Amino acid sequence: MILAIPSPLGVALGIATAAAYGLTAAAASRLNRQATQSALGLAWLLHAMALAVGLVSAVPRFGFAPALSVMAWLVLTVYAVESRMFPQLTVRRVLAALGAVVVLLAVLFPGTPLHVAASPWLPLHLALGIASYGLFGAAVVHAWLTTRAEKQIRMATAPQAEVPLLTLERLTFRFVTAGFVLLSATLLAGLLFSETLYGAVGRAWKWDHKSTFSVLAWLTFAVLLVGRARFGWRGRTARRVLYAGAALLLLAYVGSRFVLEVLLSRGAIA
Repeated sequence: MILAIPSPLGVALGIATAAAYGLTAAAASRLNRQATQSALGLAWLLHAMALAVGLVSAVPRFGFAPALSVMAWLVLTVYAVESRMFPQLTVRRVLAALGAVVVLLAVLFPGTPLHVAASPWLPLHLALGIASYGLFGAAVVHAWLTTRAEKQIRMATAPQAEVPLLTLERLTFRFVTAGFVLLSATLLAGLLFSETLYGAVGRAWKWDHKSTFSVLAWLTFAVLLVGRARFGWRGRTARRVLYAGAALLLLAYVGSRFVLEVLLSRGAIA
C-alpha cells in the first residue's frame, strides 16, 4: 500500500487479498492452469484495490512493508503480461505465496506518515524508486527461472514446452536495463531535489544507510550491464552480480526502514 493508512477498509482489503493469494498458492497443485490464473487474477485485483485505497487516503504513509507490497504487485503485473506471451511460465504458486506474505506484512506494518510539509512530488519520487524495485524483482524471478531451466537441461528433465533459455536470459537483462534507468532517475532526483521534495523538513543529500546502499546497488547494476555489453557476461556470473545488486537495493530502503520501524520503533519520513 504505497500510501496506506491503517483504516478498516484498508485492513479488510489487505486481509482479503492475503487470503486470496494464500488459497491460490495452496490449491495451485490441484487446479488446472486456467483456474489457477483466474484465482491469481482475483487476488491481483484485490491487491490493486488495496493499493488504490491507500493512494486516495487523507494521511499518506510509507514504510518497508508497503514498499514490498507494491514491488510484489508490480512483479505480478509483469507476470500477467508475460503469461499471455509465454503460457509455459510456471511460477504462479511461488508468486501467490509471495503476495500473501507481503500483503500481510503491509497490514501489520502500514508505515509511518509522510510529513504534511512534504512536496506533492514526493509520492512520485517514491513511486519511481519502488517501480525500479519491481523491475529488479522481475529480473530476479527470471534469473531464478533461468537457473531452474539450466538444471532441468543438465538432468534431461526439461519439458519441451518450457520457455527457451535464451529468451529467459534476454528478458532478465531487459528488466535489469529498465530498472537501472528508473533507479538512476530516482537517485538523480534525490541528489538534486532532496530539499524540495521534503519541503519544510527538507534535508540535503547525505550519506546515510539508504543512500550508501542505493549507490552501491546502482554501481553493481552498472557493472553488470557493462560486463554484459563489453564482455558478454551471462549464466552464473551474471546472475551472481544481479543477486548482489538486488540484495544491496533491498537493504537500501526496505532494510533501513525495517530497522527504524520494527527494531527501533522510530517513525520517520521516507
